[in-house]
Amino acid sequence: MSDHYQTLGVQRNATPDEIKKAYRKLAGLHHPDKGGDKLKFQEIQKAYEVLGDDSKRGQYDNPHQGGFHFEFNGGPGGGFDFNNIFSMFGQQFHGGPQPGRGPRQQFTRMSLWVTLQDVASGGKRAVNVGTQHGTSTIEIEIPLGINDGDNVQYAGIGPGGTDLIVNFRIHNNPKWQRSGLNLTTDHQVSIWDCLVGGETEIKDILGNPISISIPPCSQPGGLLRLKGRGLSPRQGPPGDLLVRIQAKMPSSIDTELAELIKQQQKK
Repeated sequence: MSDHYQTLGVQRNATPDEIKKAYRKLAGLHHPDKGGDKLKFQEIQKAYEVLGDDSKRGQYDNPHQGGFHFEFNGGPGGGFDFNNIFSMFGQQFHGGPQPGRGPRQQFTRMSLWVTLQDVASGGKRAVNVGTQHGTSTIEIEIPLGINDGDNVQYAGIGPGGTDLIVNFRIHNNPKWQRSGLNLTTDHQVSIWDCLVGGETEIKDILGNPISISIPPCSQPGGLLRLKGRGLSPRQGPPGDLLVRIQAKMPSSIDTELAELIKQQQKK
């Protein structure tokens, strides 16, 4: 089995932030959708699955301590984690202590899909968490500006007083493109507004109206940047909203105006 620390290029005493930063860099570099090697990408994912989880990392660093962790190698790019049996159903959990198996791991894991609007607004959400005896409803706070794939640990609110670790996944939104805390959206205006300038109104991701000015001679496809109107983080300044101008052509044009445009073309 390959060394997970070497796979991510970090020291064995690396901090969680250093591990996450290394994973994101390598995952972006080797992602198959960007022409990367699929097996290498799977190896990077497997390494982060272990080192990005405090409990799994502890078991990996100290394999002879109490507790258990099932791992099966299953062919090219393979590897099967026993916990994935539960993650297929959107959650993971670890049972109580059993003879010869060491102390219970004090956390419960689950995945939660949210919208980009949830990321922008944050707020509370009631979630159903699977347990060995059914389900339990728990209220959590969605952090502002959360990234897709981020894990957030909620101390002591899981079943039986365990820590609840939520893996956040974010649905794609065809109207909004996200880059960090910045958001980009398209907005259609008339060709005349592009030529001579004008005023228009858009709505941000939460539906709040924003008035914007279109400068004269704006190029179709050009971007207008609205500072601080993007996503807000848990700490620090918010991102920007970028509006991509799309020009709408008229269905007809006045003959006199057409002649004036032709004369302008000759200059």
